Amino acid sequence: MKLPLSSRLLACCGFVRPGDVVADIGCDHGYLGIHLLKQGIAKAVIAADVNEQPLQSAVRNAMRYGVKNKMSFYLSDGVRNIPRDFSVMVCAGMGADTMIQILEAAPWLRDERYRLILQCQSRRPELRRWLYDHGFRICRETLAQDGKFIYPIMEIIFSPAEPLTPGGWHISPALLASGSPLLPDFLRRVKGGIQTTVEGLRHSGSDKLPEFEAILAELTEMEGTIHAHRS
Repeated sequence: MKLPLSSRLLACCGFVRPGDVVADIGCDHGYLGIHLLKQGIAKAVIAADVNEQPLQSAVRNAMRYGVKNKMSFYLSDGVRNIPRDFSVMVCAGMGADTMIQILEAAPWLRDERYRLILQCQSRRPELRRWLYDHGFRICRETLAQDGKFIYPIMEIIFSPAEPLTPGGWHISPALLASGSPLLPDFLRRVKGGIQTTVEGLRHSGSDKLPEFEAILAELTEMEGTIHAHRS
């Protein structure tokens, strides 16, 4: 029986290493953890959700696919109520505000023994900026497409680094270096959004205009770099 796993969740799984103990935060149906166990990648999975209904769905699915003995289930707001003996945490399908709240409530995650895999649905520039302001670094980033949407997936470690430039909040150096075939299209979409913002700021006379013009210039330079590498 094939698991109905989306491209973005498969991309998250691609950052998990053989033998990892995975904490799937906001596990929903549990398919990500089940896939990792069925493929022999994860050693064990901690499945957590803030709501009882999806957590029970994950329990039923784990039984259906024969991996319940390698999964543990926790009703938890973020990582508050789960064991800390995991190696990698996955948060997929949440907005930046929720992810930041989870990380702010768990300062113990600021430890080099943990890796974080984040697939953020909204306000990604704010998330990247927050991560670098709090000692985290994006070591790898890739893209996945489901339907018409393209999603970035980040692998994060606690390793204080130089802050990102404003353009890097939108397209990180790790994503720029990823070689993803989806990158040109994704960059075009991000740049288009910034162009729209710049046009609106020009009409309103906002003092934020110089900041967004600088971001647009950075993204244009990135676009040129991508085209140069592909030609």
